[in-house]
Amino acid sequence: MEKKRVVVTGVGAVTPLGLNVDSTWEKAINGESGIGLLTRVNAEEFPMKVAAEVKDFEPSEFMDKKEARKMDRFTQFAVAASLMALKDAKLEITEEIANRVGVWIGSGIGGMETFEQQFRTFLDKGHRRVSPFFVPMLIPDMASGQVSIITGAKGINSCSVTACASGTNSIGDAFKVIQRGDADVMITGGAEAPITNMSVAGFCAAKAVTTTDNPENASRPFDADRDGFVMGEGAGILILESLESAEKRGATIYAEIVGYGATGDAHHVTAPAPEGEGGARAMKQAIEDAGLQPSDIDYMNAHGTSTPYNDKFETMAVKTVFGEHAEKLAISSTKSMTGHLLGAAGAIESVFSVKAIKDGIIPPTINYHTPDPDCDLDYVPNEARRQEVRAVLNNSLGFGGHNATLVFKQF
Repeated sequence: MEKKRVVVTGVGAVTPLGLNVDSTWEKAINGESGIGLLTRVNAEEFPMKVAAEVKDFEPSEFMDKKEARKMDRFTQFAVAASLMALKDAKLEITEEIANRVGVWIGSGIGGMETFEQQFRTFLDKGHRRVSPFFVPMLIPDMASGQVSIITGAKGINSCSVTACASGTNSIGDAFKVIQRGDADVMITGGAEAPITNMSVAGFCAAKAVTTTDNPENASRPFDADRDGFVMGEGAGILILESLESAEKRGATIYAEIVGYGATGDAHHVTAPAPEGEGGARAMKQAIEDAGLQPSDIDYMNAHGTSTPYNDKFETMAVKTVFGEHAEKLAISSTKSMTGHLLGAAGAIESVFSVKAIKDGIIPPTINYHTPDPDCDLDYVPNEARRQEVRAVLNNSLGFGGHNATLVFKQF
């Protein structure tokens, strides 16, 4: 069976850096941070003091107020980013094409805010006062469900839940849907709104988040003084389209998606496999799926969480996969600016990847000041770099040993 070529024709985003792709990308290439003091919960109750929160988001700008009240915050982000991506792609979903347009949007933990609010209601007032919308607001697949309902997309409708790899797995899975001919267009990415009391408590208990109270250097991937990730929220969406469909309607093409790798560590619920062995296999798979050589990759958007083990083992995995080319490979972690969007991380980082190709500029890893002997590659420190970007590898790793990698290249 002949594999169809798949291209990116639209992008949308709601992030701690901005409420659309343009403002998010501009701040990213300027090395600006979206991290600030924690405000969505009472910071005095937790060791975690900073977060990458989405500011000034108004759901009513994208959807009916009544409908917005039936959605958790993560779903509102997904709907907004999807509508922006469709507008960017200049794609109207008519009855003629609706059956060939699918949705695949991932989320790591879904509607935690809704869960907490409704559980309080249950404890205080009993089961009769729990909202009939509780379950539809909570479940992670409802981002895909609501986007389908609002846009009229009637093709395959799904959701990958693979912790912090959810967005990347969703895009990869959507890519394969089009590649094998089961859809012409996919609205795909990830959404997350995890800055809630229980989520913060859980990640604090796991000692995964930074405890610094200084937002300016809280997220410092690959730096020797890194001490944990910064929790973030938001959504990133790509419009993937068969090349045939895109050319037929004269669409603008950002990049071509050409490779997808996904593996399991079979090692530990939270810690990565020694030396990043599972991540290395995902990267190799994606590069082979793309029909490229490691030396063809100019830029890697790393998972780069700013945790001691992740950054060390991801660096080791890069050396395993790229060999001598690892020394020449430009690597950056945009989580230094956006924080870690968990299930949406790989999605917004895919937006950054295709923008890097389109604009010929690599976003930096900010807050990189103290070199770590275990992390000794080119992390594009502190300032963006202008250069031709022919191919990008985007990496995501998740609790449970999930590893997902995408490869995009110039069209």
